[in-house]
Amino acid sequence: MRLIRLLAVPFLFGVLALPLTAQSPSPKGDAAILAVLNKSVVDWNNGDLDAFAASYKNSPDILFIGRTVRRGYAQMLEAYRTGYSTREKMGTLSFLGLEVQPLDEHFATVTGHFHLERTATVGNANGYFLLVMEKTPAGWKIVRDDTTSTDIAASK
Repeated sequence: MRLIRLLAVPFLFGVLALPLTAQSPSPKGDAAILAVLNKSVVDWNNGDLDAFAASYKNSPDILFIGRTVRRGYAQMLEAYRTGYSTREKMGTLSFLGLEVQPLDEHFATVTGHFHLERTATVGNANGYFLLVMEKTPAGWKIVRDDTTSTDIAASK
């Protein structure tokens, strides 16, 4: 009986530690995710919406939540093309305060703020986002994008 108690204590500590290790940040995973997002900023700032959209999983199952809910890669890309049809409307994108939270080996969330620096005619845009990213054979891809504008004009 004493042997069972002696073995039970290390076993319990091991079981209790599993959730902590499963969600611990992976510097390599975090770096790969941040690289995808940094590339998307460069692509946006180069005016290349197709390259920017490559950070999303090309699937009918992705979800983009902004002022409306859009499902699927094609609908998401069309919304970007419609809303940002000129370089003036696109402006210069920057992300601030990016935080990666691994969920498991294949999924992670990213939170952060975005800023679009644009001409006075169009006006700047700001907000925050929550992304769900999936590790696919093609690398980390956005599968859900919940973006909220903090601009007064956007809420009208």
